[in-house]
Amino acid sequence: MITYQSENVKLPKIRKRETTAWIKAVAASYGKKVGEIGYLFCDDEKILEVNNEYLGHDYYTDIITFDYNEGDTLNGDLVISLDTIRSNAELFHKDYDEELHRVIIHGVLHLCGINDKGPGEREIMEAAENKALSMRISL
Repeated sequence: MITYQSENVKLPKIRKRETTAWIKAVAASYGKKVGEIGYLFCDDEKILEVNNEYLGHDYYTDIITFDYNEGDTLNGDLVISLDTIRSNAELFHKDYDEELHRVIIHGVLHLCGINDKGPGEREIMEAAENKALSMRISL
């Protein structure tokens, strides 16, 4: 089950049923199934608070992924700052909706085992995001 909640912001206008089907299709493409995934959409202040409290980081980010996977079943909490998504969309000259969906799937890709911190990993993540975004369009 995938849940969508918000704190300090309005829930973004995403088609929940379609987004859930897309997330499940992406997970299946990695041989995974979806268990319990919870999205929390928030503002920069909330994500900074979560970053400080749970990771000891004192900076803003677009997403924080908490991985509770069990075998091939994806379980996790994904905290997404809509403020940072908006800033990044402007910075990178991207459509807000595209950037939002890129970040939504970014967390799922982390749960699927794709990282983006080590050498060459960012390019692998970006390719996986692009592939996932093309799956969304084809659904």
